[in-house]
Amino acid sequence: MSLSTSASTSPPRKMHRLNEVYERCNYCTVEPENFEEASKEAVWIKSMEEEVVVINDNDTWEKVARPSDKEVIGVKWIYKVKYNADETVQRYKERLVAKGYLQQPGIDYKETFAPVARLDTIRSVISMDSQKGWLLYQLDDKSVFLNGELHEDVYVEQP
Repeated sequence: MSLSTSASTSPPRKMHRLNEVYERCNYCTVEPENFEEASKEAVWIKSMEEEVVVINDNDTWEKVARPSDKEVIGVKWIYKVKYNADETVQRYKERLVAKGYLQQPGIDYKETFAPVARLDTIRSVISMDSQKGWLLYQLDDKSVFLNGELHEDVYVEQP
């Protein structure tokens, strides 16, 4: 069996100068694995401080004495570097997350919910928008999940 390729079937490749290739090979951004690593870099410290300000501004929690008769959920910082299309750093993104995997159904929570729309629903809305000539807006709120209402007390460790 033989395979043949023709120049017309493959797109032309962009040629890079050798120093551009070397720059890409040597450029590396390491995401911290834990708080101790992140706290050594100013960009992560600033990012974490901003997250705590947002949490406090939204009255997400209230500082109380640790209850002896309640389960307390731990928290963890998660770190991610977001890039632009040209591979430059767009922003340093961190999230303070509860270690919810330690919760037990019926004890720490009653139900779960993920506010995510199905792709079919999104397609239907876009289709209706197009047919009706409506304006369509998209919004990404950095801390939208913090605005949910809980009807029970949840205790988490202080970060």
